[in-house]
Amino acid sequence: MMNSDSSLSIKDSTYAVSTVVKSIMTDFRISRPNFFSTPKKGENYELRADLNSEYRDRRKDAIKKVIANMTVGKDVSGLFPDVLKNMQTDDLEQKKLVYLYLMNYAKTQPELVILAVNTFVKDTDDSNPLIRALAIRTMGCIRVEKIIDYLCEPLRKCLRDENPYVRKTAAICVAKLYDLSPNLAIDNGFVSTLQDMVSDANPMVVANAVTALAEINESSSTKDIFIINAPTLTKLLVALNECTEWGRIAILAALAEYKPADSKEAEHIVERVVPQFQHVNGSVVLSAIKVIMIYMRAIKNEEAIRQLVRKMAPPLVTLLASAPEVQYVALRNINIILQKRPEILANEMRVFFCKYNDPPYVKIEKLEIMIKLANERNIDQLLSELKEYASEVDVDFVRKSVRAIGQCAIKISEASERCVNVLLDLINTKVNYVVQEAIVVIKDIFRKYPHKYEGIIPTLCQNLDALDEPEAKASLIWIIGEYAERIENADELILTFLDTFHDENFQVCKNFYVNLKYTRLNNFIILRVCDKLLLRFNYNWLLQVSNFSLKNHNQHKTSYNVLYKSLQPNVIILIFEIVHIFIGDYYQQILRLPRLLFCQINPRYPFKAMRFLVLYLKN
Repeated sequence: MMNSDSSLSIKDSTYAVSTVVKSIMTDFRISRPNFFSTPKKGENYELRADLNSEYRDRRKDAIKKVIANMTVGKDVSGLFPDVLKNMQTDDLEQKKLVYLYLMNYAKTQPELVILAVNTFVKDTDDSNPLIRALAIRTMGCIRVEKIIDYLCEPLRKCLRDENPYVRKTAAICVAKLYDLSPNLAIDNGFVSTLQDMVSDANPMVVANAVTALAEINESSSTKDIFIINAPTLTKLLVALNECTEWGRIAILAALAEYKPADSKEAEHIVERVVPQFQHVNGSVVLSAIKVIMIYMRAIKNEEAIRQLVRKMAPPLVTLLASAPEVQYVALRNINIILQKRPEILANEMRVFFCKYNDPPYVKIEKLEIMIKLANERNIDQLLSELKEYASEVDVDFVRKSVRAIGQCAIKISEASERCVNVLLDLINTKVNYVVQEAIVVIKDIFRKYPHKYEGIIPTLCQNLDALDEPEAKASLIWIIGEYAERIENADELILTFLDTFHDENFQVCKNFYVNLKYTRLNNFIILRVCDKLLLRFNYNWLLQVSNFSLKNHNQHKTSYNVLYKSLQPNVIILIFEIVHIFIGDYYQQILRLPRLLFCQINPRYPFKAMRFLVLYLKN
């Protein structure tokens, strides 16, 4: 009875709860009827309906929405058949949009693209040249192999079209066809037709034919598809001044590959190219300069070369007034030009001075060019400018400016003292990164002019504690070791670096060792340094392990492993190099030490040990 009552109560309570839930849901549906309903129409569903609408305006608006979705990365490839139905229209704008859609999704729907072939072929026979050009351009851009066979006949007609706009479009299409099927393009005579089009009366057709031939020639294995001869050269020079800026770049690139027969022909070509210096497009200017730089090799008239050099400076300077991105490209080209012809901008140092709002990449390029232009006449002006740059907030730019001062000192020996004085002024500013970079630079100056500026060494040593960069430490160690005889406390300065030797950069360790080995520090100093060094690296443990016999190597392999884990391999080698420097109480130890390295698995360690032992025995 208890069980039946309890089960009944559970059923009643369940029924009551379900009734309440149903009531709540009913009220919710009444207040928000669309909340639980599954949408029957998605965005693509609505677009498909509009694409198949009987109203022209609605279909066009739907195509625009499809292109907008495609532009932002939404997948609308499912609408391919519906968009395809809207190809046959007299509305040029709508046709362009449909063709754009086809070019984008042709690879995902290769089977359906074939359905558009008839419309393409029909459009290539249209009375409107814009539609003819649009059709052949789109067919060339659809990179589907199944459509290639249908492209040949329309392309052949467009290459011979009476309208130059259609011909120039078809010329580019030949290059696209060659990329897909070289044999098909050659067998159908399209490449030969393209070569004939270089002599076309229209400069735009000539420019596009040259562009297509250059692209084909670059991908060809024979490299003989585009060869410029005398008649072709004349046509190119005539078309150069009449085509668009991009056509001029293509023609200039072709002229750069041509080798003139003699100096007279080179002068003639250069004379026709020089007017391009006045063009507003920087790419045209740089292309023209490239052509002239190449042809100047063939010109034997020195006066003509001097005139060309004078004419090249103004357009290059003008490019520096462009946007930073254009400036960077121009500066990179100027840097290369100055390697061959530094006299071109010899009097234009000031235009390369850095502005406060120049991007870092532009400033760095300007620095390199200023170093190339530095000479005895402008060095004072340049040093003053570089000193100002050293107070900038951009640390990387400051470092490069300080290095530029050192490069000027090395390049111009007459101005080296002035450069050193500027570096001393920068060291006296006590700016850490400036001081360290200056020490690195002065080391290079000492190597160029040994024993000439020894008086500044005390100033450098005063900044020993401020050094925290490996390159600066290595440079100062080198200076101390090289001029140890002229430094009273050279041993103390060297020992300063010993405390952090184990953690130092390889270059610092190397310079530390070289100073001990090749400088004239007395034996007492060397002995003190080596004692501290060997003690720091547990020299006694090294000796204990080295006493193990070679035949017991396997038995004591664990001890060796512990040793090599505790010491870096380069530290072990460095210890051996330092040990063989001096001869004294360590005679037995020196003989024992190489045995430690003979047991190494790495073959280069036994070789090092044997070499050091031989060096010792020779001594």
